[in-house]
Amino acid sequence: MTKKILVMGLNDSGKTTFATKLAYALNCHHLNNDKIRKEAKDWDFSPEGRKRQCLRIKEMAEELEGFVVCDFICPTEELRQLFVPDLLIWMNTVRHSRYKDTNKLFEPPKWFHFQIRNKQDSLFDLAIKQIKSLIMADFSTILKDGSK
Repeated sequence: MTKKILVMGLNDSGKTTFATKLAYALNCHHLNNDKIRKEAKDWDFSPEGRKRQCLRIKEMAEELEGFVVCDFICPTEELRQLFVPDLLIWMNTVRHSRYKDTNKLFEPPKWFHFQIRNKQDSLFDLAIKQIKSLIMADFSTILKDGSK
């Protein structure tokens, strides 16, 4: 069973740095938006292109087993609902993107599990420790029930 962890936020918010550290700590897969766009040769940032990319990452994640950390801007509530994350982490560390179209499109999430407001490594490490504890506690509870 796949559990998708979405690390979202504006450009330069620390998504990839945080997601890389989180995936390492959880010993799980990490899907990075920029790498996937490059492999797909799809640099369309229109609303349709962003939706296509969201679905591409979702489908790739759902083909994997266990936890999968996915990092991408995911700028609208519609895209976040389409992605259906099991855990949503909002990297709220920058006020504006360097790209005007992203600024215009971006909607702060209406809900999230974790919000990170500072790019300090020590805070990243603390957040990762808390997320890992939460995930492992929930996972162990599920195993005690005998169901998956």
